[in-house]
Amino acid sequence: MKVRKITESFNHAIEGIVYAIKTQRNMRIHLLIATAVLFGSLFFDLSKIEILLLFLTVALVIILEMVNTAIEVTIDLNANYYHPLAKIAKNVAAGAVLIAALNSILVGYLIFYDKLKVLSNTVIFKIKQSDPTVVFICLLLVVIATVIIKAFYGQGTPLRGGMPSGHSAVAFGTATAISLLTQDTLIITLSFFLAFVVAQSRVEGKIHSLYEVTVGAILGILIAIIIFKLL
Repeated sequence: MKVRKITESFNHAIEGIVYAIKTQRNMRIHLLIATAVLFGSLFFDLSKIEILLLFLTVALVIILEMVNTAIEVTIDLNANYYHPLAKIAKNVAAGAVLIAALNSILVGYLIFYDKLKVLSNTVIFKIKQSDPTVVFICLLLVVIATVIIKAFYGQGTPLRGGMPSGHSAVAFGTATAISLLTQDTLIITLSFFLAFVVAQSRVEGKIHSLYEVTVGAILGILIAIIIFKLL
């Protein structure tokens, strides 16, 4: 009987995790970033303490996101109307998640900065020697990759809606390519600002979700870097 109760407790806990992943966009974004960071950490010679800090930081963000979800659901259950105290409770819970996310950025910076500094300087120097015509190859591949992924998900059309955002992928791919071809900080800043505006307009127009434009941005950036590195 006790074994059955323990099993049921585990099942309920897992159901809670699955619910948070399915219903909370921010939870999916946190998991995507956490997976990328943990996978990338395999290629660095991290100490046990650094690995422990990474796991604790990732766990903290995910735990607080789940607590935030539980608080929101509880408030909605007991108050199905606007109440200033309910708003405060939700904002405080969301603020806790934000602090944990900012802390994760700081931890990642402290752990990876020295390890990436030498590597990034070498890669950027080589990329800047690339032929500018590579930009067109890069953008073409971004478009092709976006269309293939959209076809796989079967949502939206090649030019509107669906996963990922093609506009976001092309915009951030272009901004990344420009940043790899110039040393002008103003041009680089304006390029990424315009890319951000394009992505934000897709969310504002309710054509894409924040998750879809984020994936599109990451896709465009990664393809641009990889193509410039290879060619």
